[in-house]
Amino acid sequence: MLACQRHQFSLPADGHYLNCAYMGPLPKVTEAAGVEALRKKSNPTRIVGQHDFFEPVEELRELAARLVHTSPERVAFIPSASYGIALATSNLRLRPGQNVVIPDEEFPSDVYGWMHRCQVDGAELRLVPRPTDSPTPGAAWNQRVLEAIDANTAVVTLTAVHWTDGTWFDVEAIGRRARDVGALYVVDGTQSVGAFPFDMTRVQPDLLVTAAYKWLLGPYTFGFAVLGDRLLSGDPVEMTWIGRENSQDFANLVHYRDGFRHGARRFDFGEHSNGIMVDMLTASLRLILEWGVDNIQAYCAALAERLGERLAETGFRVAPAAERTGHMFGVYMPDGLEPARAMEVLREKGIHVSVRGQSVRVAPHVYNDEADVAALADALLTARG
Repeated sequence: MLACQRHQFSLPADGHYLNCAYMGPLPKVTEAAGVEALRKKSNPTRIVGQHDFFEPVEELRELAARLVHTSPERVAFIPSASYGIALATSNLRLRPGQNVVIPDEEFPSDVYGWMHRCQVDGAELRLVPRPTDSPTPGAAWNQRVLEAIDANTAVVTLTAVHWTDGTWFDVEAIGRRARDVGALYVVDGTQSVGAFPFDMTRVQPDLLVTAAYKWLLGPYTFGFAVLGDRLLSGDPVEMTWIGRENSQDFANLVHYRDGFRHGARRFDFGEHSNGIMVDMLTASLRLILEWGVDNIQAYCAALAERLGERLAETGFRVAPAAERTGHMFGVYMPDGLEPARAMEVLREKGIHVSVRGQSVRVAPHVYNDEADVAALADALLTARG
């Protein structure tokens, strides 16, 4: 079992940060990489175009590919999850009578682009509601998503792990169903990649997008996408200079070219070779790969199990482990206790979590330990009275 890694972070000793799903703290090595990159930017004579604009990015591309078991040739850098979704919405046209299947209550960035595409093209946006009357709501929700996909489904899109309460979607089974009907399959890994295993060779989405500032423990306004064959030859959102072939030749950039750089590099967003962002995310991905995603998930799952044991038969409800992840899950309140009231007590006790939907969302990482879980359980029981 992976040991607690709190020493790798600068979190205050008098608090309990169980909110990585909101924003991941920067590891010390990532902070140091960012500071050094800032110092480098203060003296641009140290920034060599042909080297610094390309080589560090390619190292980062390789690390991102290793994380999700794919080729670096399929990795593109994006500034946000919504930008990643736009790689699909801008390259696909729907027909009247077709539909786009999305689990209801998905994060807005995964909905608005497809909502607009459906409105423009006259297609149906099919939101699949969360079951409220099942003893196994996660399994029932997965089944509803599968049943919502039909011969007229053009797109299936979802988060691998639901952002409100950690409900786990069977992305492999849903992907198989999407392929059966020829639908484009888009997965948002922002709340999973880096803390929950994701294998592109098994899931086979046409597009995976993920932001870096949560479970990748990286900077804001940075992330990556992985593109499958159906999108790899599409048009980028931006027509950037650096996405064109021979862009390394700074002396001849005005010799305009029709061709793109090979692989997914055409989809890299403008100014993606920001040395500060690149160096920071590189440091974080090295650390995550050193820990191992399976080990991170097992560590978090053990903490979730301890919390479940403390809250058993107290009126609080946590979904069964088989229906959620270990790194993010919702704690549902007993009758008479509103999440907002519970949050007041938690804040007073220095416990950092979030309210999402009808639950208090708990999101531990390897910097947490059993003392954090015990403090959370004690505070929830105090809030209950």
